[in-house]
Amino acid sequence: MRNAEIKPFFFQAGKRAVLLLHGFTGSSSDVRMLGRFLEKQGYTSHAPHYKGHGVPPEQLIETSPDEWWEDVVKGYNTLKEAGYDEIAVVGLSLGGVFSLKLSLMEPVKGIVTMCSPMTMKTTDLMFKGVLKYAKDFKRFEGKTETEIEQEVEAIKSKGMPSLAQLQSLVTDVRKELDMVYAPILVIQSKNDAIIDPHSAHIIYEEVESLKKDIKWFEHSGHVITLDKEKQLLHETVYDFLQSLDWENE
Repeated sequence: MRNAEIKPFFFQAGKRAVLLLHGFTGSSSDVRMLGRFLEKQGYTSHAPHYKGHGVPPEQLIETSPDEWWEDVVKGYNTLKEAGYDEIAVVGLSLGGVFSLKLSLMEPVKGIVTMCSPMTMKTTDLMFKGVLKYAKDFKRFEGKTETEIEQEVEAIKSKGMPSLAQLQSLVTDVRKELDMVYAPILVIQSKNDAIIDPHSAHIIYEEVESLKKDIKWFEHSGHVITLDKEKQLLHETVYDFLQSLDWENE
């Protein structure tokens, strides 16, 4: 049996800080390479975990978007309490939705959304994604196919009641896009099989940011941070961060 525990990270480098937010059913491992890249460029980064993420899926299905949001706010405050006054926020998928939401409530230097949804699938389709995550997690733990089948069946019978709240969260953030003023970079994969790539257009068109850009990646899937164009992604995010009006050199 492997130890499958994945930890949040806090890479301290320069005075400029970046909050890195993972997606639904994801973990800090999805943004770790980006965090290490930014560290080498002199940026501090922190990637928290949302409750129920990076742990066995039996815990995930008992949690809700309100709890995940609390962990986003805690992550932001962790950086503030560590003395970082200038914070940009970069989020993958649901992490991008949370990045937009955070900018409505706290001062952020800039926002990067990566493959972030503005429309949501049915709760049934979302739950299929949860079950896939459950199988993958248990395979990573080294369980037998029989054990996996039994344990996933138990998860299936319980369901995940909070998925409807996840739909509402995305809808609510979309309604407030015209209240987003921070500089923003919208990144989207053309081969995204998980969300509708048109979401990128919605974000780009509806935010009120004076400084905004949209970048399309031709050869990547949904988890763009781990795909074949990740090096280009790193450079694209870094260039955007460098273009912001930081007070700290």
